[in-house]
Amino acid sequence: MSHDNNGVLSHSEPTIVSREGWNARPPKYIEKMQNPVPFVVIHHSYIPAACYNLEDCKTAMQWMQDFHQNNRSWADIGYSFAVGSDGRAYEGRGWSRVGAHAPTYNTKSIGICIIGDWREELPPEKQLTTVQQLITKGIREGYIMNDYKLVGHKQVREGTECPGDRLFKEIKNWPNYCQDPSAPNNIKIVAEDTQIDDNRLKRKT
Repeated sequence: MSHDNNGVLSHSEPTIVSREGWNARPPKYIEKMQNPVPFVVIHHSYIPAACYNLEDCKTAMQWMQDFHQNNRSWADIGYSFAVGSDGRAYEGRGWSRVGAHAPTYNTKSIGICIIGDWREELPPEKQLTTVQQLITKGIREGYIMNDYKLVGHKQVREGTECPGDRLFKEIKNWPNYCQDPSAPNNIKIVAEDTQIDDNRLKRKT
């Protein structure tokens, strides 16, 4: 991974495909986020599978939005951003709208989904680099706290393997990884009822 001598993530700008760029539908409603947030939650999609080019990743984003809005009855795709194996970031709810990706943490976190199933293998290097660049951008632009806590989804939601064992092992080596997000020195968590279980997603037939 790309770090400077102080352990800071790469300052290079990630390529971000806007909602318009992947033909997102409008959200059913919007809840504003209070930035900067103290947490970044890492996910994998499990389904859909990894995508390696723009068109396939756009299709993956459309599928997730369709599932979340129609099957889950959510306002929008659950994640703040998703990142494809093509090395692009795809705007979900973005920096300033509350997501639906981690119960009790939705109002206090940016949720980044790494598209694919990463239980047994590691995402491509450029996919991981883009995630790190995205976090750095969020800090630089005031959306994420400088002393944010990085966690995997399964640390804040029981009953899920997300973000996959191999990916979870990787993010433990990243700056700001937090072993215990509920530790007393962290911000108090506010209970919410929004839930998602990435490992139980089923394709629509």
